Amino acid sequence: MNATTATGVAVGPRLRERRDAGRKLLVPYVTGGVSADWTDYLRAYADAGADAVEIGLPFSEPMIDGPTVQEASERALHRGATVRGILADLRAVRVDVPLIVMTYYHLVAREGHAEFCAALAEAGVRGLIVPDLPLEELAELEQATAAADVDLILVAAPSGAPSRLREIAARSRGFVYAMTAMVTTGERAELPASAAEFAARLKAHTDLPVVLGFGISTPEHAVAGARAADGVVVASALMRGLLDGATPAESGAQVRALRAALDEVYG
Repeated sequence: MNATTATGVAVGPRLRERRDAGRKLLVPYVTGGVSADWTDYLRAYADAGADAVEIGLPFSEPMIDGPTVQEASERALHRGATVRGILADLRAVRVDVPLIVMTYYHLVAREGHAEFCAALAEAGVRGLIVPDLPLEELAELEQATAAADVDLILVAAPSGAPSRLREIAARSRGFVYAMTAMVTTGERAELPASAAEFAARLKAHTDLPVVLGFGISTPEHAVAGARAADGVVVASALMRGLLDGATPAESGAQVRALRAALDEVYG
């Protein structure tokens, strides 16, 4: 399958290629449907140097989202955003970076595993994160994502037992999403010192990129987080700007500053 056709850009090959070339990965986030022009933020991120973009499907009962992403989800739902509507928006967008959807299992189960994954693929989405689905219940969704050529990206928490972390590393596809700490998402004043050690532990179990998220808020955080990890996810800091009125160009400038900081130190 051609990774640059309408099927979207494949997550694993693109991120491995960039990591192996010495680049630190940058994955910014946007809540789908948060504004009428929300896909313009996606384009701005890609133009500013994102290596992939994470798209949150708004859900009324989020478990791991902090107040900023919750507010963004509430705004999107108030605007009438739906899974099908967000995917329809994505079908009209073509960007040369992998698109990854983050959602909760309720939305997947409501659509049906195969139907949901097929709809993602049709919209050009090639990665899926479902943080509230435990390892013990993954098998059916693993089959559906594999059939749709969508990478099922698993989230690893610092509290996980070594055996569980090894299994997450073995079963994840595309990359392993490492949490900085046992917290909800949100802006932070500083990263926990243990985050780098946790990323290093995960990297010992896998050749997949290990990308660190939860609380990466500034260029300094991105640099610190990428010291041991292969890259970082930035969500709440970008969504706070958007909620406060940042235009796509201004949010793109935030991403460009993160990219420049990573490249200055590691490039």
